[in-house]
Amino acid sequence: MPSEATQILVAISTGDRSETDRLMQIVYEDFRKLANTYLADETPNNTMQPTAVVHEAFLKLVNQEKVDWRGRSHFFAVGATAMRQILVDHARKKSANKRGAGRLQIPLDERLAVSPQRDEDVLALDDALEKLVKINERRAKIVEMRFFAGMTLEEIAVALEVSDSTVKRQWAATSCWLRAELLKSSVS
Repeated sequence: MPSEATQILVAISTGDRSETDRLMQIVYEDFRKLANTYLADETPNNTMQPTAVVHEAFLKLVNQEKVDWRGRSHFFAVGATAMRQILVDHARKKSANKRGAGRLQIPLDERLAVSPQRDEDVLALDDALEKLVKINERRAKIVEMRFFAGMTLEEIAVALEVSDSTVKRQWAATSCWLRAELLKSSVS
């Protein structure tokens, strides 16, 4: 039996937007936790609030035309892209100096999604993902879902419709590449 969120997403795919508010109630807490994680270590004068990130991401998602939502995992995978775009746009607006000296390095921890701690980190991660998408689009999606949607490797496998072992293998290789890429950008 598909979850309530999946049923609503299928209805939205067919043009029925009557349950959009209910969908927001279902996913709000998960989206808010992600937004809180991303923004927890921001500077005190940060103007971006978790609620704003959640609402903006949600609106981007439900207002898309002709999306064949395949369920909750797919929704969160696309939500990762939306949150990434929102955070990167916000960081670009705030950051006059894209590559500031003394930038913190983003540690990669396979146990949980990592929250960028400063605007420059979000921009460095976005730059690395732009390079990675040209090399291997699936690996870029894995990183995006890990960092920006907080998805587990198993959830990513479901969203990408591949085996858990494929995602684990690609995550291991990609996280090494990403560490090296972020280290290069912090040195330059």
